[in-house]
Amino acid sequence: MSLLKIDDLEAGYGPVTVLRGVSIEVPEGGIVTLLGANGAGKSTTLKCISGVVKPRRGTIEWNGQQITSRSPNWITRTGIAQVPEGRRIFKDLTVYENLIMGAYSRSNRSEIGEDQEHVFELFPRLKERSKQLGGSLSGGEQQMLAIGRGLMARPRLLLLDEPSLGLAPILVRDIFETLLRLNQERGLALLIVEQNMAMALKISHYGYVMQLGQVMVSGPSEELRSDKKVFEGYLGVTH
Repeated sequence: MSLLKIDDLEAGYGPVTVLRGVSIEVPEGGIVTLLGANGAGKSTTLKCISGVVKPRRGTIEWNGQQITSRSPNWITRTGIAQVPEGRRIFKDLTVYENLIMGAYSRSNRSEIGEDQEHVFELFPRLKERSKQLGGSLSGGEQQMLAIGRGLMARPRLLLLDEPSLGLAPILVRDIFETLLRLNQERGLALLIVEQNMAMALKISHYGYVMQLGQVMVSGPSEELRSDKKVFEGYLGVTH
């Protein structure tokens, strides 16, 4: 069953068209990755899902319900959370306060406390630094905080925009292992935009390769990972 279904999506900024008929699906409990070079339309696709960018054409269905014209706040309340590119944490707030901001749409304090403890279990370094300002954290710690803040909304689908950006290889491995754990242990569905193709295809179940605002190739991640044409023809890297 498709948890998220996008059909024939067209979107852009002002006179510029970025997405040209994009169609993708994320199944319940699935991990899906969007691959492509800069400017392919990956981030714009996520922004359409989260309500930040309004599509010009096409539909977005979430759990069988039309959400194409809904506000970001409404969409978050239904179970979709986004971890934006560049982390965008609140640098002048503490780690604890950043996490609480992620739960702004919720009112059950007991559940919020439980989820905060779960974030600290996933990322022990955040617990150690809970009273530190977000801006004082390292890049890797800020990425952990951004993911933790997204989890505080208790989503069914987590959108992640370049979670490995600017991180050392060992931290990239840790972040992706945590994402895989969230999927396997909690059934959290993930839609990951990523330029680290090897890592994204390693943990995902299905992938879409975008170029110039269109989906050019899609298929099971294992098949895409072994397809030389995908890497060299559409992603511009030697496989």
